[in-house]
Amino acid sequence: MVKAYLRYEPAASFGVIVSNESNIAYDSSGKHLLAPALEKLGVWHVRQGVCTKTLAPESSSRGPSLAVTYVASSPTSSLVACGYADGSVRIWDCDKGSCETTFNDHKGAVTVLRYNEDGSLLASGSKDNDVILYDVVGETGLFRLHGHRDQVTDLVFLDSGKKLVSSSKDKFLRVWDLETQHCMQIVSGHHSEIWSIDVDPEERYLVTGSADPELRFYTVKHDSRDGKSTVNESGAEIGNNGELPTKNKWEVLKHFGEIQRQCKDRVATVRFNKSGNLLACQVAGKTVEVFRVLDEAESQRKAKLRLKRKKKKKSAKEAVETTENMETDHGTEEAGSVPFVTVPDVFVLLQTIRASKKICSISFCPSTPKNSLASLALSLNNNLLEFYSIESADGQKNKNSTESAEIRKTLAIELHGHRADVRSVTLSSDNSLLMSTSHSAVKFWNPSTGSCLRTIDSGYGLCGLIVPQNKYALVGTKDGKIEIIDVGSGTQCEVVEAHGGSVRSIAAIPNENGFVTGSADKDVKFWEYQLKQKPGQDSKRLTISNVRTLKMNNDVQVVAISPDAKYVAVALLDFTVKVFFMDSLKFFLSLYGHRLPVLCMDISSDGELIVTGSADKNLKIWGLDFGDCHKSIFAHADSVEAVQFVRNTHYMFSAGKDRLVKYWDADKFEVLLTLEGHHADVWCLAVSNRGDFVVTGSHDRSIRRWDRTEEPFFIEEEKEKMFEEKFEADIDNALENRYAPKEELPEEGAVALAGKKTQQTLTGTDSIIDALDVAEVELKRIAEHEEEKSRGKVAKFQPNIIMLGLSPSDYVLRALSNINTNDLEQTLLALPFSDALKLLSYTKDWASNFDKVELVCRIVTMLLQTHHGQLISTPSARPILTVLKEIVPARVKECKDTLGFNLAAMNHLQQLMASRSDAVFRDAKARLLKIRSQHSKRLEATTETKSEKRKRKKQKKSTDNMHVWT
Repeated sequence: MVKAYLRYEPAASFGVIVSNESNIAYDSSGKHLLAPALEKLGVWHVRQGVCTKTLAPESSSRGPSLAVTYVASSPTSSLVACGYADGSVRIWDCDKGSCETTFNDHKGAVTVLRYNEDGSLLASGSKDNDVILYDVVGETGLFRLHGHRDQVTDLVFLDSGKKLVSSSKDKFLRVWDLETQHCMQIVSGHHSEIWSIDVDPEERYLVTGSADPELRFYTVKHDSRDGKSTVNESGAEIGNNGELPTKNKWEVLKHFGEIQRQCKDRVATVRFNKSGNLLACQVAGKTVEVFRVLDEAESQRKAKLRLKRKKKKKSAKEAVETTENMETDHGTEEAGSVPFVTVPDVFVLLQTIRASKKICSISFCPSTPKNSLASLALSLNNNLLEFYSIESADGQKNKNSTESAEIRKTLAIELHGHRADVRSVTLSSDNSLLMSTSHSAVKFWNPSTGSCLRTIDSGYGLCGLIVPQNKYALVGTKDGKIEIIDVGSGTQCEVVEAHGGSVRSIAAIPNENGFVTGSADKDVKFWEYQLKQKPGQDSKRLTISNVRTLKMNNDVQVVAISPDAKYVAVALLDFTVKVFFMDSLKFFLSLYGHRLPVLCMDISSDGELIVTGSADKNLKIWGLDFGDCHKSIFAHADSVEAVQFVRNTHYMFSAGKDRLVKYWDADKFEVLLTLEGHHADVWCLAVSNRGDFVVTGSHDRSIRRWDRTEEPFFIEEEKEKMFEEKFEADIDNALENRYAPKEELPEEGAVALAGKKTQQTLTGTDSIIDALDVAEVELKRIAEHEEEKSRGKVAKFQPNIIMLGLSPSDYVLRALSNINTNDLEQTLLALPFSDALKLLSYTKDWASNFDKVELVCRIVTMLLQTHHGQLISTPSARPILTVLKEIVPARVKECKDTLGFNLAAMNHLQQLMASRSDAVFRDAKARLLKIRSQHSKRLEATTETKSEKRKRKKQKKSTDNMHVWT
């Protein structure tokens, strides 16, 4: 009989506040911060400092989990767009917590997302060098823009969403006209990759950041309604009667100047705040430079002062005659109404924020707090979120001066995760407590909920052990100490100088009052627990004492003790494992065969097997009775870091640097499951006593729990699924033509369809063809029945059960409606001409349905563009095209008129309501949000603790006493 096993599936992931590979962003209200945490998106309430919601795709036990690479929030709604490492884009509704739309159009990881001003368009850039425009309302891709020679790094909409500026690592800016879908302008001049761009809310200046030592600024030209070109006051030409010189006709961006940066690191992000009076420049280091953006009047005043100082300085030096002539010209310019404004006249360095660690991303809060210029959120590379308030020196919020500002740190979110990678995880005897160690802290978790219970500062913990009854815990550190921690109070009781080298392993002695440690100082020490009351303490506390020491001839990597406490196994740096008798410490066995040091090992509950995992990527299963190697398995693609048996079984789990966790049968020497989910090296794992769940810790700072389910599986089926996945991956490679030579793009770029051919689009094409075939057979049966009925042969017609009681036309429409809106174009592209002709014949019936007019227009347009040559040369297609020519435009006009009438009626109702009341008509939702925010601010102002009142009274009393004394 074939043996069945129970499946393990991912259940929870915790410990990550913010990941390094993505950016952070505020939502449209400014109350929540969106922080990507690997494959999840955490929604943090800024004021409370708690994660209120987690947005994550449906988890699957098969296949790797894909990290979030970019996040952007809609400026007008609760929608949030997330880009992932596989090139997919998901749009989430933050209020509902649901995924509204998924686009799978990019062939590489998404690097940037940007909404337009009203949130109706979404632009995405990727590592595949393409830019794709999406219609958020219609939930479909519009078109793809080819042109860049390297990955797209940032995007900005201009001119109310009519133009798009893209930057790339190919050192060029491209300006795209979205109405004509072509590249208007290519801007060069950068000497290195452009990493970030942004434009101020008034679209006066566009700033670019790269590895160059300066920030570059460009002025933006706008097209007005009367055809004239308008620019700002800073040096761009204004057209005369709509006529411009030929060289400036397509020039949207004009170079304005540069500002030297203080930091030598490359620029990572440049962002304006919502009001446009501040510019933040974040470098790939620990600093953020904040610039003040002066308005028109202030910048002109500063330019005048600069020219006056320059004139005085040069006249004092008695310059030569040519210089005096130049100064005469400048004096004339100064006497004029508009002086020449330079970049330093507009952008003034205000302050520099210095963080404790490297900054990964920044984001300005869209709502400005009271008595401050702006709020800025930072994500650091040590799994930390920090919030800063930028306040003017004189306390005035909107003062547009060049005075310095105060940067005040308001909040830090850090207690929910480790600052560095998780080096060890340990479960308590009753599985109710989980301890994890890192380079500077020990954390205790509830493994079922993932909530952090305690955080205790410690040394660099490499291993840990929770003492039975869960009152105390032991941590072995890198500097050779053993820290005793009181779990209940969350304090460190004692630090014992245990070893001269790092403590690499701690193993509890079963059924005895003690444990064993192994260290890099070549010692294996045996310890006993003791309860002692030290002077000055109220109660007895746990202490440890060394009772025996086993000297080895090499560094100790791992120590393991058999469940019957008969043997102790010691893995050494010389690639061998020595087994000793526990009572006498006499040598018993030597296990050799690994080609690199053994990094982990474990002994089964029955004491028959010992498994060792090594840096040579192999697992070896040994018999503990004779020391014979039962099997050597090539287990992981990199070093095996952890291995542990499931209690009372010969099943085991292993984890490695290849980011995988594997489930094995040590009797059959076969892998049962491969659990993918971690995004970096997996350092440690712990299996519960009952084997119902497994906990793993990783270099990505996440702790993951994998639960055993009631779903059985068989090894043969798992192997078949694995082969199918490999086959499908090969098909996807063939569809994307990854190995085909790439065509050289023209310099001005090219436009293509937004979607890409995938397995889903081919499946959709097959479903349409099947539906057309079934409908054709059904139509023939109906025609035959009508013919028999006309001859007098009356028989009851039996419809096809497959069609679910639908008519042939409705059945085909149902198959089309089941296809994802974004995949429709690629699905129709794969249809052969004969089936496309059949599909066109059904569209005239669907056009009568008001809800399906848009779908009919998309189908007809796509099929006409694809099969235009064959359609005009096929006589049988002419009647269909003639009918569609009469029906479709009329139906589209009717829908357009209906929508226009509804909008006009709503505007009329708005005018009526405004005329009946003296108050200005406002959106009810916006008004309600404003009232709520005012109410919350009022509550904050009125709520005051008793201690603060007492403190104020005390200060007042001391002031009164001072006056009396004076």
